[in-house]
Amino acid sequence: MVSASTTTNIQPILPVVKGEGYEFWSIRVKTVLRSQDLWDPVSKGFSEEGNDAEVRENQKKDARALALIQQSVHDSIFSRIPASSTAKHAWDVLQTEYQGDSKVKTVKLQGLRREFETLQMKDNELIAYYLSNVISIDPRSTSTQLNDSKS
Repeated sequence: MVSASTTTNIQPILPVVKGEGYEFWSIRVKTVLRSQDLWDPVSKGFSEEGNDAEVRENQKKDARALALIQQSVHDSIFSRIPASSTAKHAWDVLQTEYQGDSKVKTVKLQGLRREFETLQMKDNELIAYYLSNVISIDPRSTSTQLNDSKS
């Protein structure tokens, strides 16, 4: 049987993003960070307020989160975040790079909506061909864009 102290030292297996599949990568890495109690430094940044022990603990958590983020990106992507000294900054850089800011998201969402609304099946078109056209409109991008535009 594995003791509790042994299980806390297990390094999680991290997915590596190479430029494609950012959406799934971010969900997986976010889950790993949450499981390690490291999501707060990434989402909120770390606080330098409090006594010295609390500040040191916050800095350690941020450094661990930054290390996990750095380990989970391919070398070709890493070049975008070497100057990031905090986990939050690295995460924000990657998020902006792959999802864009709110204006970019709005434009992408409008384009996807327009593409979907103008999609029509032609009289002589096979159903299978039409369905492949419908499926080619990336539902992951659409749902992400919709969720982000509501917040």
